[in-house]
Amino acid sequence: MRIAYVTNSAEGGGAALPIPALTRVLRDLGAEVRVFALEKRDGRALPSLIAAGLDPLVRPGGGKHDHLAALRWLDAQTRAWGATHLWTSLTRSAVLGLLTGPRRGIPTFCWLMNTLPKAGNRIALRLLQSRARGWIVVSGVTERVAREQLGVESSRLLTWPMFAVNTGAPTASPWQPGEPLRLGSVGRLHPVKGYDVLIAALAQLRESGFRPPVPFSVTIAGEGAERAHLEAKARAAGITELQLPGYTGNPEQFLASLHLYLQPSRSEGFCNAAHEAMTAALPVLASAVGEMPQSIVDAVTGFTVPPADPTALADGMRRLLSRPEQLQQMGAAARVRVLERFSGQRFVASGTELFHRMAASSAAV
Repeated sequence: MRIAYVTNSAEGGGAALPIPALTRVLRDLGAEVRVFALEKRDGRALPSLIAAGLDPLVRPGGGKHDHLAALRWLDAQTRAWGATHLWTSLTRSAVLGLLTGPRRGIPTFCWLMNTLPKAGNRIALRLLQSRARGWIVVSGVTERVAREQLGVESSRLLTWPMFAVNTGAPTASPWQPGEPLRLGSVGRLHPVKGYDVLIAALAQLRESGFRPPVPFSVTIAGEGAERAHLEAKARAAGITELQLPGYTGNPEQFLASLHLYLQPSRSEGFCNAAHEAMTAALPVLASAVGEMPQSIVDAVTGFTVPPADPTALADGMRRLLSRPEQLQQMGAAARVRVLERFSGQRFVASGTELFHRMAASSAAV
C-alpha cells in the first residue's frame, strides 16, 4: 500500500504532533506513507515529519480558501506519487480527499478529530461521508458526531485515539511549601482553545478578592492570531500573572515544569496536550469537552467544568489553588490513569486494525 496522508497544513500543533507515531504503525506493517499538506502556514510540523521519513510535500503558495486549486493539486500529486489509498485529517482535507479519491477508485479513509462546530462543515461531510471506505474517530464524542450528525454507519467506524503514553517523558516535580505555583497550558492562541475564558476567570478571581496561600503564575505556551487580543484583554483586566512566551518546541519539558495544567477549550475531539499533561503527572482543570470528561476524574485526577464558563473555571481554580498540597496526589493519579487507558500496546492494536481494513479495501477494488 502507498498511503497518502492528507493534512490541512504543515502547521505545528495538536493535529500534526501525532502524525509520526500514527504513520509509524502502518509503516511497520509494510505500508509506504507520505504526507501531503494543503498549506504550509508556520511550517513547524515539517522538521518532525522529515525526521520521521515521511517526505512531506507542501502545496506551494496554498491558501485557506482556494479549494479548487487545492483539489487539482491534490489530485495531480497523489496520482504522480502512485497513491493506492488516501487518509485524510480535518475537514478541508477530508472534503477534498472524498472528492478526488473515490473518483479515481482509490479507497479513502477519513479522520474525525473534532466535534465540527461549524454547520457548513457538517453539511459538507454529511453529503460526502458515504464515499469514504472508513472513518477513524478519536473519542466517544467524535464517534457520536460521526453517527448522529454525519450519518456514518457503525460498521464503517474505527476508534483510534491519536495518543499513546510516552513512558519516557519527564514528569513534574511536586510542589514544595513556600514555592510559587506554576500553572500552564499548551495550545494555539485561537478562540477554540478558550484562553479568553481563562483570562476572564483570572479577572473574576482578582475581583472576588481571592488570595491563594502561595503566589501563582499562568503560562500559555503557544502562538497564534489571538495573541494581540489576549494581551489586550489581560491588560484591561489588570492580570499580571499571565505569560505568553510563544511556541515551545519541547512541550514535554514545559509540562514537567508545571504544578497544574489548564485546558479551557470550547471544543476538542481528543486533546493530546491535556493527556500529555497527565502523563507528566499533572492534575488537569479542563472544559468538559471531547475525551477529557472520560479521562479526568473529578477530585481524583483534576476537575472538569462547563466550556465557555469563566465563573465555573474560576471556581475550579480557586478550589485547586487553595489546597496546593493536594496537587501531587492528583497528578500521580492522573499519570496512572493515562498509563492504563492509552498504552502503546493499545495504540498499535488500533493502528493494526486500520491497516487490515485498508488492505481489505484494496482487495475490494
